[in-house]
Amino acid sequence: MAFERLVLLAFSISIAVISMKPAPAYAADPIRCTVIIDEKTGETIYRQGNCDQGFYPQSTFKLPLAMMGYDSGILVDEHNPLWTYDPKLKRPQREQKDTDPTIWERDSIVWYSQALTRKLGKRALADYVRRFGYGNEDVSGGPGNTDGLTESWLMSSLRISAEDQVQFLRRFRTGRLPISQRARQMTEAIIPHFEAADGWDIQGKTGAGWLRNAAGKTNYERPLGWFVGWATKGDRRLIFARLYIANHRYADNPISFETRDTLVADFPGLVEDR
Repeated sequence: MAFERLVLLAFSISIAVISMKPAPAYAADPIRCTVIIDEKTGETIYRQGNCDQGFYPQSTFKLPLAMMGYDSGILVDEHNPLWTYDPKLKRPQREQKDTDPTIWERDSIVWYSQALTRKLGKRALADYVRRFGYGNEDVSGGPGNTDGLTESWLMSSLRISAEDQVQFLRRFRTGRLPISQRARQMTEAIIPHFEAADGWDIQGKTGAGWLRNAAGKTNYERPLGWFVGWATKGDRRLIFARLYIANHRYADNPISFETRDTLVADFPGLVEDR
């Protein structure tokens, strides 16, 4: 009997120890959002996912930067200024080239954005962001030791939701931002075009990066991809934003390419008969 009690006690202890072990860590769920609105009326045509939470804009911020650049006179036209690449910047191979406004938007050249904001200066950058009502309007920098003037939109202090992205672009497209008409026209002229099915012409800008963990370090398991812009078919004009935050690494192309390509492929079906 005593032996049986010892066996039972040992079994009970082993079960308790097992139950005290931490549960296995599961990958966080992906975050997705697609929102499409009518440019003229603001009516929501399609909306699905987490569209209200703010995230880093990454290179989608090249859209408002272009508006600022043309409005301030720093940017001149589609091909001027042409700025020479400085090898001391040690940028990735794809960015190691002389760049003009069209190349900047098409190939998403980060150093060109940073040269532009340096010419703008901290006060003008912050003033434009505030007057634009862009996201949380915070260009102070800080997270990850980022500099506000040159990195606030890159995994730093500035954040914007997909819903705010489309509302901002609607204000831009309908002439309700405090910039000149020429600045609006020139910005539209340098944004890349993508042909979708059923006669849709899509213009938009990608953005890619990662979330940060609680310690402020880059979390490479949480890549973030944006594609935002507008689409035209005949007299119909729609504005869209798609966000995808994955729960695994992307080893090859940036996640923004997948975000862009799926939006272009999905778009006609999402707005058909709506």
